[in-house]
Amino acid sequence: MNGKNRKDIKPGLKVSVVKKQDQRSGKLTEGIVKDILTNSSTHPHGIKVRLEDGIVGRVKEIHN
Repeated sequence: MNGKNRKDIKPGLKVSVVKKQDQRSGKLTEGIVKDILTNSSTHPHGIKVRLEDGIVGRVKEIHN
C-alpha cells in the first residue's frame, strides 16, 4: 500500500512519511498515525497525517 488512499490509513497504523522539508531528498520518517489531515479520499502525493510525536508529513509507505 502506498498511502495515496485515505481509506487505507487509520490512527494507530505504523507508516513512513516524508516531511515537507525532506521532500527534495525523499528522506522517510517512521511513526504511528495520530490524525489524518487530508480530507479528500485520495491524494497524488500521499495522504497528509500527523504522527504521535507531532511530525506532519505525507504517507509514502504503510507497514503491517
